[in-house]
Amino acid sequence: MSAPASAPSYAPESLPAAGGPTAAELLDFALRTAADPAVVASLPLDPQGRTWIRLDGPGGSEAWLIGWPPGTGTGWHDHAESRGAFATARGRLTEHSLAVRLPSEGWKSLELAQDVDRHRTLGAGSGRAFREHHVHEVLNESPAEHAISVHAYYPPLPLIRRYSRSGPVLSLEHVERPADWQ
Repeated sequence: MSAPASAPSYAPESLPAAGGPTAAELLDFALRTAADPAVVASLPLDPQGRTWIRLDGPGGSEAWLIGWPPGTGTGWHDHAESRGAFATARGRLTEHSLAVRLPSEGWKSLELAQDVDRHRTLGAGSGRAFREHHVHEVLNESPAEHAISVHAYYPPLPLIRRYSRSGPVLSLEHVERPADWQ
């Protein structure tokens, strides 16, 4: 499934959740920030690895400006109890996600049903909101162009769970906590 490159994605992910900004409000922040040339220009870019700057997000949320060299990506992960959004400021990002609610704990490996894979391409000026436990990977598939994006999460990220995938099998590999990426 691909969303048009110029349209923000709201869907059910934008429904309010208890406390803090909604996913739709996070998306609005990400889109507005991604459209600010001064903010985007403040990010130093590295030709080899991703770069990032922490931003002040709305309503106590955590936000990041991220630079993506050609061919880089996140790998499969989720943001645990945080809802979030991201918007592309420059270039084009691809999101692969799963249209299934996974158990939040108590498993190491799951076999996914058929037809749970989703695919979006998000060009400059477009974004995506998501709810808690959203499993995805984000990639800059361009062979030559850097991409830049804005990401926002609420509550601030308590952890990130990293997964590997082999065909229909998704396996929990490790859990990162804020101290691991600060």
